[in-house]
Amino acid sequence: MTGDAAAAVLRRAEPDDAPAVRALTRDAYAKWIAVIGREPRPMLADPAAAIRDHRVDLLLVDDALAGLIETIEKPDHLLIESVAVAPGMQGRGHGRRLLAHAEDLALRQGHAELRLYTNAAFATNVALYRRCGYGVVLEEPFLGGTTVHMSKMLARTIG
Repeated sequence: MTGDAAAAVLRRAEPDDAPAVRALTRDAYAKWIAVIGREPRPMLADPAAAIRDHRVDLLLVDDALAGLIETIEKPDHLLIESVAVAPGMQGRGHGRRLLAHAEDLALRQGHAELRLYTNAAFATNVALYRRCGYGVVLEEPFLGGTTVHMSKMLARTIG
């Protein structure tokens, strides 16, 4: 199967993956430059530091990097720092798969809440997060735009 979610594999990023993480992140977020008039913050991040200091998981489809998710464990929740899907791989459910992976991570780490933030101008992203069960908890000004903070409560299983 070529390019579908069934052929996808998730693995944790390693230091050698930093250049690929940077390239994918820049490609995925490039479409937003014209919308907000600047490079989005994930494009400016240091992928080597992210891999070292946070958890970055890669989604590979037919051995090609299709997407990634960066998470940061906090005392009372798991924060999704960044989700990126390669432009040619968007619209195939990979973003949802990465978000579901973060839910699994949060529950395994004992958290009942996932949080993320995005730019309000990234309307398609906000809509996706809403469809995946996230609600807006705060909107605040940031660099001439608005940051939307979102949260999703997870059902803990007893066992």
